[in-house]
Amino acid sequence: MGHIREYYERIVKLKESEWEFIASHFDRNVFTKNEIITRQGETENYLSFIETGIVRFYIPDDENELTFNFSFNKEFTCAYDSFLTQTPSEYELQALTETIVWQISYDDLQKVYAQIKVGNYLGRFASEKLFLAKSKRELSLLKHNAKERYLKLFSEQPEILKFIPLKYVASYIGITPQGLSRIRRQIT
Repeated sequence: MGHIREYYERIVKLKESEWEFIASHFDRNVFTKNEIITRQGETENYLSFIETGIVRFYIPDDENELTFNFSFNKEFTCAYDSFLTQTPSEYELQALTETIVWQISYDDLQKVYAQIKVGNYLGRFASEKLFLAKSKRELSLLKHNAKERYLKLFSEQPEILKFIPLKYVASYIGITPQGLSRIRRQIT
């Protein structure tokens, strides 16, 4: 759990009692490669901190799954809209590699918010970070063509291209796998 504390302490120094209270509400879970973490139609009950691994966000479909996000080591992740509203998720989260997470339930997070002042600050920071990432992604889809999105992805998040199947990368940047092959041939 030291990674979570490091993450939080980049924001604010925690008293030992605050950290112990927060840590007591997290549980460690391991998801195998390709295991579904959150299913479409289920309510997201956990905010997860990824110790190691990669999580894919996608809309399942028999013909064309739509991949729209990834989360990596040392990041918080979940179907955040479902988590906040406590309503069924419209998409799924999948572990693309063996993924170790530390999870806090919705109810336990509310206790942290209510019982320690720094909890609200940390929660706000995490939610702002998730919002900014979502906004950046949406703007990229609106402002850049597929080749520009691929090159930007390659320069900003090279780990995506090392560990994630190209069919998911293609879906993520909004093109077909064949279109991604053409782009890759153009730039090599």
